Amino acid sequence: MEEHQESLQTEFTSVQSEPIKKKSLIREYAESIAIAVLLALVIRTYLVQAFKIPSGSMEDTLAIGDHLLVSKFMYGTKIPFADARVLTIRDPRQGDVIVFEYPEDPSKDFIKRVVGVPGDVVEGKDKKIYVNGTHYQNSHEVHKEKDIIPKEMNPRDTFGPVTVPPDSYFVMGDNRDRSYDSRFWKFVRRDQIKGLAFIKYWSWDRDKLRPRFGNVGRLIN
Repeated sequence: MEEHQESLQTEFTSVQSEPIKKKSLIREYAESIAIAVLLALVIRTYLVQAFKIPSGSMEDTLAIGDHLLVSKFMYGTKIPFADARVLTIRDPRQGDVIVFEYPEDPSKDFIKRVVGVPGDVVEGKDKKIYVNGTHYQNSHEVHKEKDIIPKEMNPRDTFGPVTVPPDSYFVMGDNRDRSYDSRFWKFVRRDQIKGLAFIKYWSWDRDKLRPRFGNVGRLIN
């Protein structure tokens, strides 16, 4: 009789332990997922974020379908619900390719190259850019339109001079004739900048429906 009771007790304990083990396993998975999500949010918010190029304004530096990683800590980590930045490595400088909130619609992200920093005087004359009176020619700039548009009609080829305000930047696309940039809507404020584009991690040619393997892993300069 005692042996029978002991056998029943052992079986009862075994049945009880199975749900406990299952609950423990589910809890471990839930904790692992929660930690992974938290890490992803921290990385995306403070360190690195992925972006995709939707237009040709930065050709031939960046093609439509290029996927980029953007350093969010290079210019300082932005504190949530505040304008302050901490742990700034350096400020944006001429030649940087930056991602920022489009000033006319903050829900959209734009990517352009910094041409003028705070205090610079920027002027365009017949497609040539002058910064503080010196011709600024970036090796990545391209012109795909031969015609010159008069300043009175459009600021694309001739504009300014304009002085870049404090905490602001004058930006342009490398595809100079087909870029909607600071020539049209003026400046990008420091607090609108999301980060520095630094590498292409993937590229998809939507016209030929194939990857551009030659672009993958290329640094952006």
